[in-house]
Amino acid sequence: MRVLAKLLLLSSAAAFSLGTVADESESVSNVEVTWEDPKSYSDIRPSNESRVRFRNRVMRDLGEYFEELAATLPEGQQLSITVTNLDLAGQVWPTFGSGMDVRIIREIDIPRMTFSYSLSENNQVIKSAEVSLKDMAFMNRGGTIHTNDLLRYEKVMLKRWFDEEFSDTVAKS
Repeated sequence: MRVLAKLLLLSSAAAFSLGTVADESESVSNVEVTWEDPKSYSDIRPSNESRVRFRNRVMRDLGEYFEELAATLPEGQQLSITVTNLDLAGQVWPTFGSGMDVRIIREIDIPRMTFSYSLSENNQVIKSAEVSLKDMAFMNRGGTIHTNDLLRYEKVMLKRWFDEEFSDTVAKS
């Protein structure tokens, strides 16, 4: 009886893992984001969590946002991005007495990002560039990004760039 229970358990686990693999293969991303030397970025400092955890969360969230943007590209196109610098909106300032720092957002502390990209189709590069983004009017822009999103200013900046840069490509699809 125990042998039968173990076999049933193993077979159901195998079926579950096969289903998981099948689901992952269906959602193949058409964007690859590389974060080049993130420890040297201008400002990716946390206000109240560990630097490594914060940096990883920022890279994950912006990577997912690049995937969301790239999902609008025509099927068969692949976007490769190499981020070389990131400067988040605002600055982190210490608070005295509480032991927690706080990110203060002021108009002079604009979001900036530098990266290179290449857009390929059938293993042929159809568009590429070095990009240096900054949004000097970031506090005056309304957007569709949620106001409680930590990276809302950076995402609005990326959306504006993406829409302008790939307007001819996305319009064809």
